[in-house]
Amino acid sequence: MTPPARISAAIEIMADIEARRRPVADALKDWGLSHRFAGSGDRAAIASLVFDALRRRASSAHVMGEGTPRALMLGMLRVERKLDAEAIAGLANGSRFAPAVLSAQERTRIATVDLQDAPPWVAGDYPEWLDPYLARVFGEERAGEGAALARRAPLDLRVNVLKIERDKAAMALAHVGAALTPWSPFGLRIARDAAAKNPAIHAEPTFIKGGVEVQDEGSQLSALMTAAKPGEQVIDVCAGAGGKTLVLAALMKNRGQIYASDLDKRRLAPIHARIERAGVHNVQVKTPKANENPCADLVGHADLVLVDAPCTGIGTWRRNPDSKWRVRPGSLALRLKEQTAALDRAGDLVKLGGRLAYVTCSLLAEENDDQVRAFLERRPQFAPVPPDQAVQVLGERAAAFRDAVLLSELGLLMTPRRTDTDGFYVSLLKRQA
Repeated sequence: MTPPARISAAIEIMADIEARRRPVADALKDWGLSHRFAGSGDRAAIASLVFDALRRRASSAHVMGEGTPRALMLGMLRVERKLDAEAIAGLANGSRFAPAVLSAQERTRIATVDLQDAPPWVAGDYPEWLDPYLARVFGEERAGEGAALARRAPLDLRVNVLKIERDKAAMALAHVGAALTPWSPFGLRIARDAAAKNPAIHAEPTFIKGGVEVQDEGSQLSALMTAAKPGEQVIDVCAGAGGKTLVLAALMKNRGQIYASDLDKRRLAPIHARIERAGVHNVQVKTPKANENPCADLVGHADLVLVDAPCTGIGTWRRNPDSKWRVRPGSLALRLKEQTAALDRAGDLVKLGGRLAYVTCSLLAEENDDQVRAFLERRPQFAPVPPDQAVQVLGERAAAFRDAVLLSELGLLMTPRRTDTDGFYVSLLKRQA
């Protein structure tokens, strides 16, 4: 397919997403099934155009003066791909399979409109209703933080040190561009160009043998800062597919016991195969039964309890750009209730002298510091571990990392703009009575 034909296809998919209110993955899959002539390179390039248009939806609509699928695609080529009016006109040229020729108004707006005087939610490409929430956390920097969340994310891998050393894994994956991550001591990163296909990591021998897992560096760091130690009794109460559970197992060198649970057993489905592939032997999966807490028999038992809490997922917008336009105030209210319940369940499990780690992939104070503060009011036997103490697990990287993150008395916040990771909040609490 020619570049203009790819743009036409992307506009068609954007129209399908809008008309049928469906996830972008479903729209891309259906388009591919009905256009089997498109090769894998074409499909990757078209998906990249669609995802970039979703990432820059607000700013693209601002530039073009409207939010139609065509306008969003043309605006994205200007604000994200940095093409000028002549270059865009060369793609929208009205030839066979190409978008229609630019109108005079479209050409003028592409050439003259910028984001200099745009409101923060436009320049930052996030829903307007979230602006006061982000202003509370970031103030005048919120547009920059939002813009960083709108950029393409790299592909991050975690090296499973139970099976392979980091340097050896980097050498084995050098042919796909794997390089060491700046913060995580067991992370690898693969940069991705705008239209490049994702490397087939799942087909790599190093992955198949359990040597690496796909995991954002921020997620790796949030698990690392729990400071799990060999021989401890650890409970992961929101384990899901087990990404952080596997980090804990590696930190514990397969010694001690990890109980991995989740109130929704469907989320636990992938964990069993991942545990086996990783060569992990100290994890017991506790599958919930109807209306029962799967960890009710572990009250006061744990040295460490990890709450990887359900949240709005704002910190993962780089990887899930369509989700930011679907999040609503009602979903925030629901997540707040779930977080409160998860913290209270977790608090019961921590023994005297033990630790509770609260983690979200949200940037909102309501889901982060506010939740921790409210928990401490309900449970005065817990006290916060100073965040600058928690980062010491990073060793020689600790000082630079502490300077990069946003610190409060209760926790720390990573963001794409500050740490070049997904957005993650981490708070550590210790039971003192």
